[in-house]
Parts: sequence; structure tokens; C-alpha cells
Amino acid sequence: MGRGVPELVLELNGRTWTLDPSRSYTVGRDPQGDMVLDDARVSWRHAVVRWAGHSWVIEDQGSTNGTYVQGQRIQQTEIGAGSAVHLGNATDGPRITLSGAAAPAAAQGAGGYAAPAAAPQQAAAQGWQQPPAAQQQPPAAQGHQPPAGAGGAYVPPQQDRQPPQRPAPQAGAARQQSQGDRNPTTFHRLELDRVMRIGRALENELVVSDLQVSRHHAEFHATPDGRFEIRDLGSHNGTYVNGQPVPKSGTASIGPNDIIGVGHSTFRLVGDRLEEFVDTGDVSFSARHLTVTVDGGKQILKDVSFGVPEKSLIAVIGPSGSGKSTLLKALTGYRPANEGDVLYDNRNLYKQFAELRQRIGLVPQDDILHKELTVQKALRYAAKLRFPGDTAEAEREARIDEVLHELKLHVHRDKKVTSLSGGQRKRVSVALELLTKPSLIFLDEPTSGLDPGMDRDVMQLLRGLADDGRTVLVVTHSVAELGICDKLLVMAPGGGVAYFGPPEEALNFFQYDTWADVFSAFENYRDYDWMGRWRGSPHYQMYAADIDAVAPQSVQIQSPPARMQKSQSWGSQLWTLMRRYVSVLASDRGFLVLMLALPAVLGIVSMLIPSDYGFGYGPENRHGANRDASTIMLILAVGMCFSGAANSVRELIKERVIYERERATGLSRSAYLMSKVIVLGVATAFQGVIISAIGFSTRTMPAEGVIFRNMPGVEMTLAIIALGFTSMMFGLIISALVKTAEKTMPLLVMFAIVQVVFTGVLFQLFDTIGVAQFSWLMPSRWAVAAMGATADMNRLLPWEPANLAKGTPANPDPLWQHQASVYTMDMIILITLGVALAFVVARLLRRHEPEVMRK
Repeated sequence: MGRGVPELVLELNGRTWTLDPSRSYTVGRDPQGDMVLDDARVSWRHAVVRWAGHSWVIEDQGSTNGTYVQGQRIQQTEIGAGSAVHLGNATDGPRITLSGAAAPAAAQGAGGYAAPAAAPQQAAAQGWQQPPAAQQQPPAAQGHQPPAGAGGAYVPPQQDRQPPQRPAPQAGAARQQSQGDRNPTTFHRLELDRVMRIGRALENELVVSDLQVSRHHAEFHATPDGRFEIRDLGSHNGTYVNGQPVPKSGTASIGPNDIIGVGHSTFRLVGDRLEEFVDTGDVSFSARHLTVTVDGGKQILKDVSFGVPEKSLIAVIGPSGSGKSTLLKALTGYRPANEGDVLYDNRNLYKQFAELRQRIGLVPQDDILHKELTVQKALRYAAKLRFPGDTAEAEREARIDEVLHELKLHVHRDKKVTSLSGGQRKRVSVALELLTKPSLIFLDEPTSGLDPGMDRDVMQLLRGLADDGRTVLVVTHSVAELGICDKLLVMAPGGGVAYFGPPEEALNFFQYDTWADVFSAFENYRDYDWMGRWRGSPHYQMYAADIDAVAPQSVQIQSPPARMQKSQSWGSQLWTLMRRYVSVLASDRGFLVLMLALPAVLGIVSMLIPSDYGFGYGPENRHGANRDASTIMLILAVGMCFSGAANSVRELIKERVIYERERATGLSRSAYLMSKVIVLGVATAFQGVIISAIGFSTRTMPAEGVIFRNMPGVEMTLAIIALGFTSMMFGLIISALVKTAEKTMPLLVMFAIVQVVFTGVLFQLFDTIGVAQFSWLMPSRWAVAAMGATADMNRLLPWEPANLAKGTPANPDPLWQHQASVYTMDMIILITLGVALAFVVARLLRRHEPEVMRK
């Protein structure tokens, strides 16, 4: 051995090697390798052991089944005397053990290494984690019994059959690790006189191959006093220190206990060395004492605790009213629990939601995609919104293609989503979430409405996602495929846990033969203490006691979360959203036909009104009066109100689930709303031109306008367009208020009828206290007033007989004065009303965002 190089002896499969630092050692099934293993779980070239200049390391060579240290999959990590490595399986794979007589790194200096078994405190400082201690199983506890039901129909469950003994789940392992991080994936040396830049581009000193990371994301550099700082370089998805974002293009000091987050990677400063931990899915997830209380003090989730093993499939079932949806919202951070903690790799999800939200995927019960688009196009727009703005199109397309092949959707890439089967549509929703490579995926009723065959296909898909290195939690009503899950969580009426453990032991626990019997017992004995029975059982001691016994880190405090970073700039998001919305509308032929037909029909209807004078003055013996003009205006105005509101009345409600999910991933609320306003505004303006062209084409127009003297028709058309825009904003308000799309049509009809009343042409509005002021809130009042100013409606529609001054109405409407200033005022107020409504819509949209983002 060279000077300063610790002697290391490796033992594998009954053979030993004394390692030479001048060479590397290959491990695998290759007969030409240095350490040959005949085990199907081991890859051909599985791993390499070598001296890295300052310590011995083992580096995985892209093996299929992975290399594990202390139960955690690693890419590269330091090893030393006392270390143990498993190949192919974390528990029973071939085991490499290492021993040696040299002192640990702290005594050796720069060339030494830290042996975790010999020096646990030093090992913790270097990122090593001790394996969890064996759990001592307490004696079995007798289950509680509810009172017997009438007629003896209910057989109270007994704990007379003991579940098979098995080791405690690995979910508790992560709980004992410091700061939730794993063994370092790799190491980087920091130098005081050198800046280390992090990013996706190859010219960075630290290259991170993650599409969540910008090309030039951040940089580490030393301060004059020898401390280190992290500087954000204007990244799209943000740089985080202990879960809190570093100001864009700003700096933050870092210390040895700080965790720096960049995409799926976290970094920790240890001396002058930077340890990198890559989140590849090997993360634990646990809930501790979650309690949700609604107004009135009613608890809909009661002290829920469980730990989720990494890379596993967990099903959540329970009767209606058991809090499954509330639990899902609490686990994802959408609606944080009032009390308790949700820990993602031992990091508080609620407090670090801004960073960790990028690592969690959520597939709601309703599809989170536009069914009018093709599969390829839907994923393409989602990738544009979720990936950094500097992501090249080729990078996005490569990731989309990878996901399509993984989920076997490549043969459907050019099909419209609406043409796919229910199971295939659910696959597309999952594909959308997989674009950003989440480590944890939640699904809410993914098999709802599917036949048994599709139900099985979806559950097998989820099984495959877990086997590929992700943790999957699914809320479901289907019990047919529970056997393929690793763990089952059964919620009892009232929001408590009735069971958590292997699905094959669940019916034995409840002492029933079918799940129908279990759910009937839940219904018949809703007041029974199912949660108490669970906590008094040996199953609880085996599968949940280790998590439940730990007090939550803190009672959840309702404080404002960190500002969410946006993957794209506001302008880039707006452009992408507008293009997507145009694509959706262009693919909806029914909408296009209706958009063209509705104003045309309404314009033609206005032509059926007989009028000899159009908008011109009547015979002199009537002092110029022409009541037909007011009727024509009424029909055109109400028709435009209906068209504008009909364009938008369903647009927010039908995309509510999509908006909620995209908002959680960084979508700008104002960019989303502006995309609707601009695209629908252009469509509504086009409708206004159609209805005006038809309605005015056969009519005598006023002699002159007040702004465009020779083009009074242009003035009146502009009023019609502005009316359509403001009515469109009223439609968006209706769409933001209702809970279902079916409720929009009655409100749309009511809106149109109200506009008829307050146009100001059916009866005299302006001199009635209260009614006049209320009419100022109606867009039809101001639009008809603007047209009335152009057409001189005070002369065409005198409300009382003329006075002695011939031709002058006795009681003129001040909003109809034939003056440029009056027309301008009417138009400004009409447009201002529309803009004010836009702010109201934006406020209403907040109600449909994750609650953690509303604080």
C-alpha cells in the first residue's frame, strides 16, 4: 500500500482480496472480471471498486437491480473498513464486506477515509447512516369488540389468529437518518479560489443531467472570510437552501448543516468537500399524526400515521366519508393537515413545499389533459410549461419519447386523447406526471369507471412504476387487484386508520372472507372504535408502531409558504398557454361551428324587425322619433351579451382539475387568465364584427358619428365588440363560481335576461333612484348608451312629449347625448367594467388552487 492509503480487505462469496490502490476491480457476472458472481440479480458489469485519491469508493456501472449500502441504492459512495455492500437486492443480494486495520480518515488526513462502523459520529458528519435497530415485537394485544348486532348478523372481529412474524418495514429506516439524506451519490472538491458552477450544460464544473435544472443554474463560491455561498444564476425552477428559495440571481450563505436543493439533487457542505445526493426514487415517505379539522370543530381526519417503504405500491381503501380524499390532499400538501407532519425523506413537506413539490406527481380522478389534443401534442405543451425555459426542443422531445415508450403509448402518440379507452387515457395522465421524473406518485381513483380488465391493466401499470424505482400511493374503491400492492391502508368511518400492512393479511385481521363484509361492518357499526382496535393489535406493533410512537416535529402552523418559483417566464407561459388554447379550440369543431353560427343567427334575427328608417330620424311630425331603432339595438346588444358570455361560461370549470395541478407545478395564475382573455377576446371581437355586419348592413345608419364623423357604423360596431368582451368576463366569473358545468346554462340565461331589462330602452332608467345606479353595473346599459350617443337616441326615443322647443325631448338620458365626450365616457366605463371583472376572476381562481399556495 502507498503511504496514506488505508489497507482494505474485501470479502465476497467466500473469497478475499487485499485491494491495491493502483488498480480498479470490476464486480459482475462477466467471467473476465476481477470478482465474478454467478447470480441472476447481478449485472454483467455491475460495479467497480477503486481508490479515488482520498478514499476507497464503489461505483455502480448502471446495473439493472442496483447496488445498495445500508439498504439504500447508491450510484457511487465511499467505503471503508466495516462497510457492507449488497448487489442486486438491498436485503438478500450477494454481500461484499470490507475490513482493514488502518485508522479512519480523521486520523489519516486528506488521504484517509471514514469507517462508519468504527466511528459513527464521524461517519454521520461524512453522510454515512447507521442501519435501523431491530424492532422488538411486543406481545399480541387482544382486539376490542363492538356490541353484537341485532339478530346476531354481525360477528365481532377477534384477534385469535396471529399474523406471521416478519421484520419491521423499512419505512422506519429513513426516520433514523439525519436530515433525510442518503449516502452521497458522489463528491466534489471545493476550492477557496475557484467558483464551482452547477447546471445542465457541459461547460459547468458540476454537470447535473436533470431537465428540472437550468443550463447555468447556480454556483458555489467562497467569501473573503473563508465561508461559502450559493448564488442563483437566474434559474427557472429555483435554487433552495433548507427548502427555502434563494432569491433569483441572489446569494445565500451555506453551512455544514444546510441542504442545498437543485432539481432532483441536493448538496451538503462537509469541510471543503461538496457531497451530492441524487433523488432517484430511493426515498421514504411517512405521515405522522395527521389531523384535519373543519369549521365547527369536526375532525374529518384523526391522528393518521403510517410509513411508506421506498419503491413500493400502497393502496388506500375505505368507505365513503372515511377521509380518503382529505388524506390525499394532506399527503400531497394541497390541503395541509391542521396538525401533524408529512415527511418526504425525513424533510417536512409543508415547510419545504416550494422545493419538494417538483418531486411529487399527482394524478387526480379526472384526466389532467385536454382531450381535444393528440397524445403527443398534449405532452408537448405540458413539457413546455414544466421544463425550464432554456430546455431545447430536442431535449423535450427525447423525454416525451422516453415516457411514451415506458408506458407503451408510442403507438397512440398521434391519436386524440378523446379517442382512447379509459385505461389508455389514464396512462396518458400518468405519462404527463412522469415527464419530470417524480419519485413519489399519488393517484386518486385511477380505476373509477373502468371495467375489470382495464382495472387490472391500470393496477399492473402502477405495479410496474413501483418496480422501476418509484413509490406509488393509490386511492381506490376497487379491491380486485389489492394483492399486487405491497401495503394496504384501510380508512375507517370518521377518518381513522383501521388497518395498515400487507394486503394478504387484511381480511384475516378483520376476520371476514370478503371486503363486502368488511365494508358492511363499517356501515353497520360506524360508532365502533375501529382505530382503537387497530392500535391494540399485533399488526399495529409490526407495521405502524415505530412511526406512530414518534411525536410529530411540530404542530402545523398556518404561515405563508415560500414563494413558488416558475419554470417559465410570465411571457413564455402566456405564449405557450395561448398556443395550447388555440390548438384546443381549433380541434373542437363543434365550438368553431357554434362560434360562427351564433352571431350570424342573432344578426339575421335582428333583420326580421321591420323598420323603414333604420337608425335614421323618423318623420317630422313625430319630431324625428324612431322607436324601431331602439328595438334593433336591443336585439343586437342582447345577442352580443349572450354570445360573449356563452364563449367563456364553461372554459374555467372544464379545466379546473388541469389548472389546479398545473398551478401546483408553477403555472402563473395571471398568465393562465390572460391566455383565456386574449384568445376568447379575439374570438368574441370576430363575433361582434359578424353580428354588426349583418345587423347594420340593411339599415339606414345615422347621418354622422360623434368620433368618426363619416363612419357611424364603426362607432356602433366598437360598442358591440366592447359589450361582447365585458360579457365574456361575466361568463368567466360564472365559470369560476360554479361547481359543475351543468350549472352554467341556467346562470347564462339569467344573465342574458337581466341584460334585456337594463339596456335602458324598455323603460326609463336614468331618473329612478336605485335602479339607475344598479344599471351602471350592467354592460348592456353602457353599450346601448354608446350606440345611443352615436345614433342620437334622445331624439329617436323621446320618453315624454316634446316641449315647446320643437325636436327636443322633455327628459333626455344623459348617457345618450349626441356628443363625443359622452360616447367616450360610455366606452371607457364599459371597458373598465370588463377589466375590473378580470381582477374578480383572478381572485376567484385562487379558490381552485392548492391551499398551501393561497396563504
